[in-house]
Amino acid sequence: MIAEFGHFTLILTLLVAGAQAALTLPGAANGNVAWIAFARPAARIQFALVSLAFLSLTWAFITKDFSVAYVAENANSQLPLFYRIAAVWGGHEGSLLLWVLMQTGWACAVSVLSRQLPEPMVARVLGVLGLVNAGFLLFVLLTSNPFERLTPAPLEGLDLNPLLQDIGLIFHPPLLYMGYVGFSVVFAFAVAALLAGRLDAAWARWSRPWATAAWLFLTLGIAVGSWWAYYELGWGGWWFWDPVENSSFIPWLVGTALIHSLAVTEKRNSFKSWTVLLAISTFSLSLLGAFLVRSGVLTSVHAFATDPRRGVFLLLLFAVVVGASLLLYAVRAPKVGLGGRFDFVSRESLLLVNNVLMAVAAGSVLLGTLYPLFIDALGLGKISVGPPYFNAIFVPLMVPALLLMAVGPIANWKSAKLPAMLKRLYIPAFLAVAFGIGVPLALGRWSLLVALGVSLATWIGVAVVIGIYERMKATRSGLFSQPLSWLGMHVAHLGIAVFVVGVTLVMGYETEEDVSMAPGQTVQVGGYDLKFMGVRKVPGPNYVADMGDIEMFRDGASMGLLHPEKRTYASSAMPMTEAAIDANGLRHVYVALGEPLGGGAWSVRVYYKPFVDWIWGGCLLMALGGLLAISDRRYRLKRKARDASVALKGATS
Repeated sequence: MIAEFGHFTLILTLLVAGAQAALTLPGAANGNVAWIAFARPAARIQFALVSLAFLSLTWAFITKDFSVAYVAENANSQLPLFYRIAAVWGGHEGSLLLWVLMQTGWACAVSVLSRQLPEPMVARVLGVLGLVNAGFLLFVLLTSNPFERLTPAPLEGLDLNPLLQDIGLIFHPPLLYMGYVGFSVVFAFAVAALLAGRLDAAWARWSRPWATAAWLFLTLGIAVGSWWAYYELGWGGWWFWDPVENSSFIPWLVGTALIHSLAVTEKRNSFKSWTVLLAISTFSLSLLGAFLVRSGVLTSVHAFATDPRRGVFLLLLFAVVVGASLLLYAVRAPKVGLGGRFDFVSRESLLLVNNVLMAVAAGSVLLGTLYPLFIDALGLGKISVGPPYFNAIFVPLMVPALLLMAVGPIANWKSAKLPAMLKRLYIPAFLAVAFGIGVPLALGRWSLLVALGVSLATWIGVAVVIGIYERMKATRSGLFSQPLSWLGMHVAHLGIAVFVVGVTLVMGYETEEDVSMAPGQTVQVGGYDLKFMGVRKVPGPNYVADMGDIEMFRDGASMGLLHPEKRTYASSAMPMTEAAIDANGLRHVYVALGEPLGGGAWSVRVYYKPFVDWIWGGCLLMALGGLLAISDRRYRLKRKARDASVALKGATS
């Protein structure tokens, strides 16, 4: 009965979502108080119902109910409990149910955390979210039902994909989906503002914390996915420009432009039309990413193999959402007005240039991702677009964006004096040149690209530190007495600097040795000696592993053992690589087993990767910056009465 109950709750949720959209959107337009009041409880009911459906599917996995087809395809009796729970979203159907859970969860959060907003505005936002919820619920019920039964039920399941039997499955998809789906809230605010015909500073202020929260989750999701691929696939790379990776990176780039544009709209009432377009584009690109992953048009280790019906449905959903929102934008945007004016040299103009660079970078990555698909669809052959294209296009666009990152925060709104700005940039510029020249020389090999990367990171990092110091000196108050949104911006920029250092140094100075090793043989990498001791069989809960024993030495002193593995799962003959990594924050010594060569010898891949942890450390700092920004007291639920009256005045003016 669990499966039938879960299916029934999804049908009920669809009915509530449809009623919410059908009542609250017209109600907000004609001022029907009863219909407007239905918006908040409807959002909460949807979340409660989908939560019950999700718990039902989880229980089916916990109890090993193989009469549910999805459970039989993605679990078996030997699968450990925590992987059985994570397997709920390990396949297509369950991951779509997770998406719907988060979609309704974000809508519920809006209903709870927006008490200070005018009720008609909230009704419009929740009505739009109800339409989006209904679209995804139809997709689940018609093409991707996770509660279908098998008759007769098999005695054993097929097991979860071995590639997914990792702690990364527990965190990566939920974080990524929270980011994707979170941008639907900003999309709903944008559409609601267009419907109301009021794209003002109040709208931007209401939307900004939701955009930042979604960006925070998407940042963490991409970072966890990068780390997962790094140690799980055994290739030693942190980013491959894989089409599925790109499908999450593209909305991240546009979302980054969006949170900066929202700041301008809130502070200066400028960029109003551009900000709305970015809000629509970010969620639309999230939907496009879902289509690419789930339509079957991509071949990737990350992609789900699905039937064509699902691709067609998602394409139709994408076309409806994008087409309707852009049509509304075309009708309403020309009536918005230009907003606050600003000089050629001002913080607004610098942020605008940065926004354009981000948008062009996203477009370039999108082109490189979709172009092979278009060529294939036209029957003109199969081509692949790889890292050479993306690096050649993306890096030149990011250099000026990084340069502007230090300049923007010190420029005044509306009008800035160039000589005064340059005076404040002398120290960052001097230190950037000094470190750019000195660091590559100190590391033993000078490289122009390394010098450029180190210079840019130093430029940003020093500017951040000086900006914080000057602010504390001017206000005569401590670090945490500053506005958290301002502090969050600087922490996020510092995260970019740390990230750039990591990328630059690991790409400039990593070394790789791909060797065959017999017991007792040694290989040297990065100043470390690795002695191969042999391989032994180790049983796991649902696999058998060939575990290597490799002792690591530095200057003749033992630094411990590394244990790379090759796992063979009972459900799959394909061996899975489990790399062994020795990390100290400044470098990784990374070892992966290849293939057995006979006589106890194995092929072994060894990497030395300096500062690679700084890549993910930078991402964590970026996410921390986002967390600080949304923690600003201006965005808390309990506000002074005058804040609520100001917001209401902005909505009705």
